[in-house]
Amino acid sequence: MKHTVRAFVAVEIGSGVRNRTQQLIERLRATAADVKWVDPHNLHLTLKFLGEVPSKEIARVCEAAKRGAAEVEPFELVVCGVGAFPNARRPRTVWVGAGSGEAAMIALHKQIETPLAKLGYRKEHRRFHPHLTIGRVRGGGLGVAELGQRIEQNADFEAGRIQVAQVIVFSSQLDRSGPTYEALGRAKLGKE
Repeated sequence: MKHTVRAFVAVEIGSGVRNRTQQLIERLRATAADVKWVDPHNLHLTLKFLGEVPSKEIARVCEAAKRGAAEVEPFELVVCGVGAFPNARRPRTVWVGAGSGEAAMIALHKQIETPLAKLGYRKEHRRFHPHLTIGRVRGGGLGVAELGQRIEQNADFEAGRIQVAQVIVFSSQLDRSGPTYEALGRAKLGKE
């Protein structure tokens, strides 16, 4: 039996946003850049990556997520815009961002992070930037400049709207074909 679980807390996206994002990935994939594109079924908005969590701690992590989620009322989030970290000229991580509802998503992140910090999961020092990671650039070379141009050309991309009403604690199993996610716990937003 495995004694730790690779885990994170996230918000799922709907099929409409998933389908439009998949269409965007296909447009960006047409470049010669060496990118590991995220399988559309694995797209989500990560609130907090926890890393390796002892199996016996999962229930406490789920309870902490539940306490944090209860502090934020459900809201609508517009998933839009395309960008890259650190920037489009030197893309390492390609993402779709957030528009209306972004402030509520940032507040949700803070409310989730606080009870998890009490369990020993370190707070992030960088500003939280809500996004869907859609690809990771594996190296420089051919196609990266073209990829950067396509990112800039799609800066006004709109994937759609989602209703954020729950957060999910996921496990992540890594293998050669990519990650497999499994829900370990769900927490509704707002007071009951």
